[in-house]
Amino acid sequence: MNPPAPAAPLPTPSQTVGPFYGYALPFTGGADIAPPGHPDTLTLHGRVLDGEGRGIPDAFVELWQPAPDGSRTGAPGSLRRDPVTGAVIGRDSVTFTGFGRVATDADGHFTLRTLAPGGVPYLSLAVFARGLLHHLYTRAYLHDADGLDRDPLLTRLAPARRTTLVTVPDGPRTHRFDIRLQGADPHEETVFLDFG
Repeated sequence: MNPPAPAAPLPTPSQTVGPFYGYALPFTGGADIAPPGHPDTLTLHGRVLDGEGRGIPDAFVELWQPAPDGSRTGAPGSLRRDPVTGAVIGRDSVTFTGFGRVATDADGHFTLRTLAPGGVPYLSLAVFARGLLHHLYTRAYLHDADGLDRDPLLTRLAPARRTTLVTVPDGPRTHRFDIRLQGADPHEETVFLDFG
């Protein structure tokens, strides 16, 4: 007599995405998308917050954007390796890549230095944090950008939800953008995008 056939395997559930980021994801100059000393550098900073408004100390924020001329091809330079040791040595400090990645500090704060995106009024962000089964996507609309009142996403949102996507001025060429992963009031939570 043959043994019974094994049951069909069940799908494996998703696992949380961290906090294991310190091993391979950080790289030298990850927060510095704009070349050092560029006169048009702008700063985007804020905090990644949990549902109670506490900073998340071990999250990651990635930035993706077009170049100031609107091109979206990107450029190598973010993950250069030492030709002798193979170690990641970071950016070349000249090339604009349109990509950055930064860890939050002990208070959940992050800072990115970049150039204004061409052709769109926003910076695309991905958030990785403990407890998330999948990373989250959002946008940081620059408060001083042209066309906010005509943007297809912003115009479809209720005013209270729209404010969660627009930066707040915080000094010359400085934009404050807090990312709230959830909130007691649904209008407090940052709007996240589903690309599925």
